[in-house]
Amino acid sequence: MPSVERVLREEIARLSRREVRKLTEVTRRATAQHRHHIAMLNQRISQLERQLARVVKHGANRTPLLDDSGNSANDTKVRFVAKGLRSHRARLGLSATDFGKLVGVSANSVYSWEGGKTVPRREQLVRIAAVRGIGKREANRRLEELARTTPARRR
Repeated sequence: MPSVERVLREEIARLSRREVRKLTEVTRRATAQHRHHIAMLNQRISQLERQLARVVKHGANRTPLLDDSGNSANDTKVRFVAKGLRSHRARLGLSATDFGKLVGVSANSVYSWEGGKTVPRREQLVRIAAVRGIGKREANRRLEELARTTPARRR
């Protein structure tokens, strides 16, 4: 016959396990939900990293979005360096007149910027930044398009 001590010990152990299970159930469920949420966030991070890589690879050729006032939509600061403008214009193989047409200014403005005499305004900086992302072919295509859309001036 079992001793009272042994039966009492087994009953106390059984009740203890039951109480511990009750108390840890909430934590166990919360942990499972957190793990699920973390897995979903990791998937989203992977998806966003792939999108970012695509934008970095292909998005450089796109012009920034402008709001109604002509400022870029994301309103990032654009640095201007006169040497950089001159070297980019040379890389594109454009005259100051052609580069000015792309940006929407005169050739004299381009020469003043390159010489460091003046600094472009904010709206012009946005346009220069948009032109920075294009290559020779795209620049020539845009110039041809501008030539077709604007009537020739007579002197």
